[in-house]
Amino acid sequence: MSCFGLPPVWMAPMAGEAASAALVAAVSAGGGFGQLGAAYLAPQRITEIAADIRARTNRPFGINLFCPQAWTRDDAAIDAYLALLAPWHAELGLPAPVRPAVCEEDFEAQLAAAVSARPAVLSFVMGDPGAARVAAIKAQGLVVLGTATQVSEGLALQASGVDGVIAQGFEAGGHRGGFLGSAEGAGIGTMALVPQLVDALDVPVIAAGGIADARGVAAAQALGASAVTVGTAFLLVDECPLSPAYRAALLGARDSDSTLTRAFSGRLARGLANRVTRELEGAALPAFPQPNAASRPLRQAAAKAGRAEFISLWAGQALPLQRHPGSAAALVAALARGWRA
Repeated sequence: MSCFGLPPVWMAPMAGEAASAALVAAVSAGGGFGQLGAAYLAPQRITEIAADIRARTNRPFGINLFCPQAWTRDDAAIDAYLALLAPWHAELGLPAPVRPAVCEEDFEAQLAAAVSARPAVLSFVMGDPGAARVAAIKAQGLVVLGTATQVSEGLALQASGVDGVIAQGFEAGGHRGGFLGSAEGAGIGTMALVPQLVDALDVPVIAAGGIADARGVAAAQALGASAVTVGTAFLLVDECPLSPAYRAALLGARDSDSTLTRAFSGRLARGLANRVTRELEGAALPAFPQPNAASRPLRQAAAKAGRAEFISLWAGQALPLQRHPGSAAALVAALARGWRA
């Protein structure tokens, strides 16, 4: 066991298509620690999926939320973004895009649902949940984690009382989780970030980003990580309900296809380059999460139509290391071979 009495191999809490009870439960039942990316889920869905996970396994699991973001609705900027999406809507035979009525879920309601679900770990990304909130969650018996992309963020999270810090390296897929300096934090690689956080903090550090096989696990442990978080590799396990277009894009990608983009959500995220990331490069965008809500109908329709050029293909830089991992349990076992008891 690693820190907090949990296995050393964790599945990253990926929101979107991968946020399924079947996948989270399969990872935990298979000897790892599954986590539910609940950032886009309505509170009732968090409750339902957590119950479904528990019906599938009695092993512990975690839940992850985005911290509240400071943003102001800008309908003019949304309209300009919708104008960029309109030709693609037409190409897919969709109605013209419209302004989203709501751009994000109610965070406090999400948090209440997550705490009530009684996960072993409740983690946060894109901000510092704050000392009062952390204390209230810990009083319920939950382990609380924050996400850092630089030492200053780790120190801020530690000061707020978190039990541990996830070190998100620049290699990681999906949205950048930082919150100091630029909106997305710093661009420090995992193997440079982990030992710096280990040296600076008094709480456990969990390595995340660029880890996809036993060698990466061993390297993270050697640098002082108390556990590792693996995301992209779990997108290709048998139990992940990924759309065929997304899966095919991951299987066919090269290492040089990895890119950072704001095109889909307005916030910097790592994924595979495609038509949207290329054609919207440098475009003026509304603040996150407005583009994320506005582009959702396009992304969902494109996934159903098998058009990967219009999907947010979130993936990390270590993607080519795991093409055919098999079951979640098989991947957990392969990764765990790199962890020295």
